[in-house]
Parts: sequence; structure tokens; C-alpha cells
Amino acid sequence: MGTASLEAALGQFEATEANLQKLESLWAQIRGLIGEGIGFVAPPGYDDACRAFRHVLPGLPAIDGVRPEDRLLDYTAVGQMRMDAAELGFVDAEVSVSNQIELQGKMLEEYRFRFETKRRELIRGRMTHLVDEVDNHIRLMASAIYSDPSDEPKANQHLAHIDTAVSEIGTLLGSTKKPLRWEDLLRHIRFGAPGDMQDIVRMDWPMVKRFIVGDLYGEHDPLPVTAPDLGALVAAHPTGPVSTKLNWTVLTDEDFERLMFALISTTSGYENAAWLQHTNAADRGRDLSVTRVIEDQLEGVRRQRVIIQCKHWQTKSVNATEVSAVRGQMELWQPPRVDVLIIATTGRFTVDAIDLIEKHNQTDRALAISMWADSHLERLLAARPHLIAQFKLRK
Repeated sequence: MGTASLEAALGQFEATEANLQKLESLWAQIRGLIGEGIGFVAPPGYDDACRAFRHVLPGLPAIDGVRPEDRLLDYTAVGQMRMDAAELGFVDAEVSVSNQIELQGKMLEEYRFRFETKRRELIRGRMTHLVDEVDNHIRLMASAIYSDPSDEPKANQHLAHIDTAVSEIGTLLGSTKKPLRWEDLLRHIRFGAPGDMQDIVRMDWPMVKRFIVGDLYGEHDPLPVTAPDLGALVAAHPTGPVSTKLNWTVLTDEDFERLMFALISTTSGYENAAWLQHTNAADRGRDLSVTRVIEDQLEGVRRQRVIIQCKHWQTKSVNATEVSAVRGQMELWQPPRVDVLIIATTGRFTVDAIDLIEKHNQTDRALAISMWADSHLERLLAARPHLIAQFKLRK
């Protein structure tokens, strides 16, 4: 079978969802007509609703081999079951009858859950690309409108790209509940005045993006577990030391960037995480931006703009020349001012690089530089085993 286009696949999901909504509506009608009492003559519309339900049901394709079955009950049979349960006088009998009546609805609920899970899986790759694209144009638009003097024509060019990407994001979201500030984002894109662009940068997109990322990378998606029984695993009395080293070799450059993004996105005290550069950049990497929130009981809340450059280097260390080049690149990400540069690597830093960074941090420059080598990252991730499991870093 050839590879289907995403648009064609999305069309199949849209048709399936339309059928599912019809069945959910018909089931609500059928369940309302069944009522709670004992009856033997079907109320008007009951049989027609059942026929319509059975007519639409084949329109639900299987999901991983599972599809709802026809479990509708004849109205007279429901009345007889309820009467028999009442004569028995046992709660268990009444519960059993109720479960049989509700089974059709439960099947639809299970199918809805599977459908939404698969739809998220379908759009995840494209949605990730679009979020990256909007992040990039947001940064460039902000640079244009905050420059002195502001460059509105250039800002409008980037706003047009944002408009196109956001429209496609809306299509991919489908019937999903829209994020907070979604309508504000659309309105500000439509008006496109400098003030609207500033609202997009400061409020609309950060809120929308937080929702999208949280929904796509799924807190409810299970990680693979090979042990059939954890009790049996413990009973086997496994022994031996536990390695603190992580298997960085399983990561691609992009995997490492996503690991760092997941780390800063889920850590308290950091907000508005964003990618600043596409993966096809000259150095095959891209910077991450995040706001570090510092709460001081005497001075209140301070926010620092932090840039993280990811270097998934296994065969060489970060040297002084590289540090100097990265430090110089910080001018590209201003305004607003960059307060902290973090160089994160799955390798190490050379002695001359460490010496350069220490001397830099002792000057009166506003920019501070931090080194996150492999050992530092391993300490950070030791407290976040879910990320170790998600990225398969355990040897």
C-alpha cells in the first residue's frame, strides 16, 4: 500500500468523526426513549432511531482491529429484563440489566477515546512542524516591530506566514476544544496593527502554543513496559549497581533538541519555551528560548530571557572557539535582551572553554553563560525518570 497524503488521511478521520457524532446523537435519543421504568410498547420514534443507528454503524472503520458492535436491545426485551430483575429483588440483577442497556453507549465512548488518540498521532508530526514555523516567524516579527525604528512592512511579511500556519493549525485541531486566546490570536492576526502584533508575541501565541504542545505530546500516552508483572520482577530480587550514565547515542540531533524542550517546558520556574531556528540551520542545530522566573520575597518576581543552544556532540568537546561563536550569535536574538546563555551538550567542555566561560562571567557584561555537560544533564534527568523512559536513554 502506498503512502497516503496527510490531507487524504485527515479526510477519512473527518468522515469517521461525522458518523461517530451521528451515532452518539442517535444513542442519546434511544437512551432517552428507553427511560427508567418498565414498559412493553416502544414509544414513537424508538424503532426508527434504532434502524437509523444500525444504518450508520458500518460507517465506523476499525481502529487497531476494534470497532463497536450492534448491542441495541428490543424495547420489549428491556421491559421484560427489568421486570424479571425487580421480581428477583436482587441488586446484582438490576445492575446487570442496567449494564446491558448501557453497553452500546460504553462502546461508543471507548471508540471515541481510541479515535481521538489516533487522530493526535496522525497530526503530531505536521503540527510540530507548524509550531516550529510559527515560533520562527514570531521571533522575526518581534524583531521587526521592536526595532528602532520599527519595520512594519517586514513585520507584515512574517505576519502573513503566521496567518497561513495558524490557519492550518486550526484545521488540524478540528473539533478539539480550542486553546485559550485562540480567538484573540485570530482577531489580532486579522487586524495586524503593531499593537496586535505585540499582543500576538506577548500573550496570544505563548498561551495557544502551551495548549497545543501539551495536547500533542501527551501526558496520557503510555510508554512501553516489557515486564508483564512488576511484583514478579521484584520477587526475582534483581541485583547489581545502577548506572548513572545515559545512552546519549540513541538520540538524533533533533531528539536531543526535543529532550531539552521537554525539560524546560515541564520544569517549574520556566515559561514560554520556544524554538528559535529551524533544524536546517547551518550548524544543524537550533536554539531554544525560555523565560526563567525568579521569585524574590523582597524584590518580587524577575524574569530573565534564556537562550539554550543544543549540541549533540559525542565525538568532540565544546572548545573556546565554539563558545566565542555562540556568544556572538546572541546578538541575533535581540531584542529583547538575552540575559542567560546555556550551552547544553551530550559531550563535554574543553579546559580552554571552561576557562573562557569563567572569565566571561567575572566581567560586568549582562550576559551570563552556563555550561550543561553530559554529567550535569544526567543529574537533571535522574529526577525526571519519565523523560529518561520517553527518550529511551537507559542503557
